Amino acid sequence: MPEVILYTTTNCSTCDVARDDLTAGGVDFEERNIMSKQEWFDEAMLYSVSVPILLRDGKAEVGWKGDHGCYFV
Repeated sequence: MPEVILYTTTNCSTCDVARDDLTAGGVDFEERNIMSKQEWFDEAMLYSVSVPILLRDGKAEVGWKGDHGCYFV
């Protein structure tokens, strides 16, 4: 099964929708709240300045269903 990582932050409704949709779809993923660990913040910065960021099979998707989400810088 491919590794799926969802970068999120607190108080981000788009992140909440992404998490709920992935869970409802039965997707096995690891959630990384970028405000809880500097390492995760730094990783997210490699892809975008907004979350959610979904990494699937090494490819980054920024935003969710056309919504860019929340900027964190």
